[in-house]
Amino acid sequence: MKRIFGNIISGRAAIGLLIIRVVVGAALMFHGWGKLQKPFGWMPSDAGIPGFLQALATLSEFGGGLALIIGLLTPLAAFGIACNMLVAIFGVHLKAGQPFVALSGGPSYELAAAYLSVALLMIFAGPGKISLDALIFGSRHPSGD
Repeated sequence: MKRIFGNIISGRAAIGLLIIRVVVGAALMFHGWGKLQKPFGWMPSDAGIPGFLQALATLSEFGGGLALIIGLLTPLAAFGIACNMLVAIFGVHLKAGQPFVALSGGPSYELAAAYLSVALLMIFAGPGKISLDALIFGSRHPSGD
C-alpha cells in the first residue's frame, strides 16, 4: 500500500474517507443489484454492448461498491468504477446529448460524474487507515504509518 499511496491517511481524514466509501459503495451496490440478476444481458439488445462488458459493468458496480465499503483492493475497485463511469458519461449520456445537470429533472450525467470523482479520489488518496487495505497491506512499523 505504501508504494501505491505513500503514507496511509489517518485521523479525521480517514473517517471522512470511510464515510465517502460507505455511502458511495452502498449506492453503487444498489445500482448494480438489478444488473446482477441478469449480468450478461441487462441492457436492451439494440444497445450494441457485448454481454461480457455488461457483466464487467455489473461487477464494477456491485463488487466495486462492496470493495469500497470494506476498503479491500480499493485501487482496483476504484479503477473498475472509474472505467464504468467514463463509459457511462461518454458512451451513453454525452452521446445522447444529455446535459451535466438536467434542471427539468430529465436524464443527465451528473451522478456518473460524481461517482467518477469518488473513484478518482480513492485511486489518488487511497482508502484511509480505517480499511482492510490498511490492515492487510499497511505499514508493519510500530507507528502504524
